Amino acid sequence: MAKGREGHEAKLAHLNSFGRELARRSKSKCELCEAGGEKLVIFVVPPEPKLPDIDRCLLLCESCRDQAAEVKRFKAGEQWRVLARTAWSPVLMAQVLAVRLLRRQAASQAWAREALDLLYLDDEIEALVTEEV
Repeated sequence: MAKGREGHEAKLAHLNSFGRELARRSKSKCELCEAGGEKLVIFVVPPEPKLPDIDRCLLLCESCRDQAAEVKRFKAGEQWRVLARTAWSPVLMAQVLAVRLLRRQAASQAWAREALDLLYLDDEIEALVTEEV
């Protein structure tokens, strides 16, 4: 059991080492909703690799992290309109997560369907969006 805890702590330390670079990349704003002045946390876009990879990490506010992490907590609605812009982000994982969240609410939100209709996803991005999570 101690070995598992040590591994988890080592993984967290490795993730935390990405903090400065992620803050620089995001300009200390949530990489999904662009909220500034919020507490930001590192979010690994599922499926999570065995070894932490900065390319799969985003800096998110706690609200975005909670709703992105658990489908049951996700609440579709107008507050997510920013995803239409985030889906064009130069940060690949921000784009991937934005498209996933847009798809979660496309059935109930006309603006989300419209945003998805305007997107062109190449094969690489589509594969990442539809990865098993």
